[in-house]
Amino acid sequence: MSSICPTRLHMNAVAAFRPIEEPDRHIVVRERALDDILVRSIAQYLRAGPGLILTRGTPDAIYAEIRSLFPLGCIPLLADAIQLARQYRQLAGTPDLRLRLERIDDDSCRCFHIDNVPLRLLCTYAGPGVQWKTADDETIHDTSEGSLILLKGRLFPRRSDDGAVLHRSPPLSTMAPGTQRLLLTLDHPDACTVVMTRAPMAAV
Repeated sequence: MSSICPTRLHMNAVAAFRPIEEPDRHIVVRERALDDILVRSIAQYLRAGPGLILTRGTPDAIYAEIRSLFPLGCIPLLADAIQLARQYRQLAGTPDLRLRLERIDDDSCRCFHIDNVPLRLLCTYAGPGVQWKTADDETIHDTSEGSLILLKGRLFPRRSDDGAVLHRSPPLSTMAPGTQRLLLTLDHPDACTVVMTRAPMAAV
């Protein structure tokens, strides 16, 4: 039996996000299940990987730069993040992008807001997912682990304020002690120009 073409999978994934280009569409959520290999890779990264990776460039340049930061067994996570970076770059129409992979164990960014960027792609690899709501409705929507969330920021061309979507990180202080998240954020390269890593936390 023939395997599915990776290029076709990539193009289908990009096409699924195209509705974000509609003036009154502010969010696209793509649910996906993480396979067992990726789940094990994420767990290993949470045990031994850096607390924060923040850099910018082309997907290939980012891969070459951060490859050594991923411990043994974590390459499936890196491969997935780079594949998402390629999809984001095609959607954003920019050769470079900013990549941020962060372990979160506090109430980081707990206020609902709209980002000051054109487009932002978020993926919670582990822990509670991104929360969002519309500006005119207090109903809070939760996203699941592994889901991909594409959000239109304030700098998106021809953006309409109608139905604007705000989002936040879930407040971990209201959850079970020790709850952690691993969040991937992909942005326009001008969102940040700093490259830094933070030492991993002690294993728990």
